[in-house]
Amino acid sequence: MEATTIKGTNHGPNLRRWREWRNINQEVLAEKIGVSQATLSGYEKKDKLEQEVLEKLAKALEIPVEAITEIGESTSINIVANTFTDFKDNAVANQNYPTFNTVDKIVELYEKLLETEKEKVKLLEEVLKGRG
Repeated sequence: MEATTIKGTNHGPNLRRWREWRNINQEVLAEKIGVSQATLSGYEKKDKLEQEVLEKLAKALEIPVEAITEIGESTSINIVANTFTDFKDNAVANQNYPTFNTVDKIVELYEKLLETEKEKVKLLEEVLKGRG
């Protein structure tokens, strides 16, 4: 069988990256596609993989074939750094960090402080009226 060159090369290194990003070891992935661990290790060292092999690997990793064939190292690093994509249902989950507006929080705290000071003044006025 002839190795397929779908646009890019570096299929093996891209395969290894995707396997590692999915936290799958070679033994598990090899079992999923029906080959030995040694065969899978060989795939990860090849520059080009056959279309049939690419399809099996992509299905097992739940990614499109193009993720292995077309994505270069810098592109794939950016994708993983910015998002996690579950190609099975095309859901993308971005990490969201809450933003706190510190100015609003400071104003809120000063308003509470002002309220308690007003209450304190009222109590002191009542105490003075009671003495006078």
